[in-house]
Amino acid sequence: MPLHLRGRGLPDGEPVEWWIVDGRLSAEPVTGAETVFGADGDGGWILPGLVDAHCHVGLGQHGPIEMDEAVAQAETERGAGALLLRDAGSPTDTRSFDDRADLPRIIRAGRHLARPKRYQRGFAIELEDEWQLPDAVAQQARWGDGWVKLVGDWIDRDIGDLAPLWSDDVLKAAIEAAHANGARVTAHVFSEDALPGLITAGIDCIEHGTGLTDDTVDLMVEHGTALVPTLINIENFPDIASAASKYPRYERHMRALHQSCAARIGAAREAGVPIYAGTDAGSAVAHGRIGDEIDALKGIGMTPTEALGAACWDARQWLGRPGLEHGASADLVCYADDPRGGAGVLAEPSRVILRGAVY
Repeated sequence: MPLHLRGRGLPDGEPVEWWIVDGRLSAEPVTGAETVFGADGDGGWILPGLVDAHCHVGLGQHGPIEMDEAVAQAETERGAGALLLRDAGSPTDTRSFDDRADLPRIIRAGRHLARPKRYQRGFAIELEDEWQLPDAVAQQARWGDGWVKLVGDWIDRDIGDLAPLWSDDVLKAAIEAAHANGARVTAHVFSEDALPGLITAGIDCIEHGTGLTDDTVDLMVEHGTALVPTLINIENFPDIASAASKYPRYERHMRALHQSCAARIGAAREAGVPIYAGTDAGSAVAHGRIGDEIDALKGIGMTPTEALGAACWDARQWLGRPGLEHGASADLVCYADDPRGGAGVLAEPSRVILRGAVY
């Protein structure tokens, strides 16, 4: 049966009305449609499905997980209204999820690419020779859904602190290989030192970005580099530091990055760096917390509308996926109250509709 919804849309707050036929949105009225939201004209809100732009479906605390657990992760995201997930690296092959109409859409970045013993055990493909990176990037670009994920820095136990994994020449060749295969590249980066080489090599996005400086913010603006800061995961930095007390230089560095994070990410926003919402769910962060990340973005200076857009209409445009438009897949989320009100509202959607099915 065709479905019908009415409410208000964002970012403009104007009244909207949609019909759903065969899982797709229609702006044209459909006779006999069942009204599933806004039947009493109560002024609810209708948005495109939320986006978690850094969400590891298929990743657990120790690496790969069983498929039933990965399904549960995806279902949790669906319940939170996150219907488009950019999976920024996973050791579990979830491509079979594309055949399931009941699970969120996933944009996969393939496996993390790192050097031996320079990332969390079981997470990454580890390359003995850094010049293996361009070929590995090309392979992951062909495997994934238009993204590749590098580990840009991690603790180097020989020096006892964060350090870059790759030389500038290797990064340039690797990012060119990704682009030649139709993929964009992002990288895990905590510290200051790895950022200049990644940005000048043409990387498309930085994850975390806690080591940003005025100079690297300027570089990101110049190169059009996006940022997904995963702010709720940065709150784990003090615990990470405490667990690494045998490396005092690293411990101090992680605590300093945590303390300066809000100011640095806020400065990037002020300078015009495009920022999108990602929770880093899958290992240290529980799934289904996109509302908390949206609230955290307000803490770095975003307006409520801007923060919500970073996890909704703006993020969809960045990822090349449609929002609410005639003929698009009916992937939307509805709220009784204004979703700009915060995580409490976002955690309780009135309706989640995925591919035209109501949850």
